[in-house]
Amino acid sequence: MDPEVDKYLVDGCMRCKLGATPECKVNNWRDELKTLRTIALQCGLTEELKWGVPCYTFQQNNVAIISAFKEYAALSFFKGSLLNDTHKLLDKPGESSQAARLIRFTNVREIIKKEAILKAYIFEAMEVEKAGLKVAFKKNPEPIPEEFQKTMTENPEVKAAFETLTPGRQRGYIIYFSQPKQSKTRVSRIEKCIPRMLDGKGLHDR
Repeated sequence: MDPEVDKYLVDGCMRCKLGATPECKVNNWRDELKTLRTIALQCGLTEELKWGVPCYTFQQNNVAIISAFKEYAALSFFKGSLLNDTHKLLDKPGESSQAARLIRFTNVREIIKKEAILKAYIFEAMEVEKAGLKVAFKKNPEPIPEEFQKTMTENPEVKAAFETLTPGRQRGYIIYFSQPKQSKTRVSRIEKCIPRMLDGKGLHDR
């Protein structure tokens, strides 16, 4: 167990102003996150804190993350689209998601009931890495600014949050990020909007 993950389970990811406060989403789903953590570790994955959230790797490749959202806790697979999903549990974080898939949970009982199935999914994801399989990405109809693409590559939680948004909200952010001519201005806009995306809000939502 990574002690940094222990800290996450107390204070949250600390990427927004709600970190280490009673309003942090981690407080709502701490037991669910702990249960998912135990299952991931029992499968032999390596635990690290990446992008502020617990990340589980196999042979130094990212396999899954666990995270807290406003309405649920989630186990997310980086290459979930390559899994067979025999039990039809995997959802796209957003309509435009190509690789990532997640399973939502709202109580511990639900996780425990599906423990054997979740482990089977994790083992399959590990086999995907053993085989070196890659997701064949399609071009996004809306060109995403390089700076925002880099942010999502470095921070899967932001990517998952963005892909959970409706297409209209996604497009609003992409247009807003693309407008400035200078890269530093685009980066500044992206950084300021990350907390809104993590809260599931569009550019103009209150």
